[in-house]
Amino acid sequence: MSEPHHPGPIEENIDSHPAKVAIGVLIGAVAVIIAIILLAQFAIGAYGSRSRQNEAAMRPERVAERIAPVAHLAIDPNAPGAMTNAGAAPAAAAAPTAPVAIPPPAAASQKTAQAGNGAGKKVFDSVCTACHGTGVAGAPKFGDKAAWAPRIATGKETLYNAALHGLRAMPPKGGNPSLSDADVKAAVDYMVAAAK
Repeated sequence: MSEPHHPGPIEENIDSHPAKVAIGVLIGAVAVIIAIILLAQFAIGAYGSRSRQNEAAMRPERVAERIAPVAHLAIDPNAPGAMTNAGAAPAAAAAPTAPVAIPPPAAASQKTAQAGNGAGKKVFDSVCTACHGTGVAGAPKFGDKAAWAPRIATGKETLYNAALHGLRAMPPKGGNPSLSDADVKAAVDYMVAAAK
């Protein structure tokens, strides 16, 4: 058989002394908060005042290594359309990195560029060179006769269509929808002339 229920102190006083119960709960909560504050003060006092100056991880060269840039981009200053970045020199001195150079177009293509059309060259330099200058995502490099030969064999209309409407990774109009169709066609003619 079960034993009779024996009420605890809270059960006995909840009806007759509700203020005493509320005060007891409040005092308990305040005691917990004070204990947390005291533990935090102890942790700050014990660990916050120690000096880390002599630790190996805090040496200036180790700190510089941790906060150094992940990479550094160096653009060939002789490449057409190369821009200089005055702020890159201090970063290069802080952390040695392997430069990534964008090569200039082939010599044959430079002759064509000098004799080529101005509008096509302008569009190529501002838009197309981002991919066709380096061969990004399978784009045929500017002046690469072997890469351009099968494409030239399909005809200019096919090349115009690919440039105007996009093909595989290449977006329509090279990603610049503000270009006119005539400007895009001029850029195609410029690249084809350099690859012949």
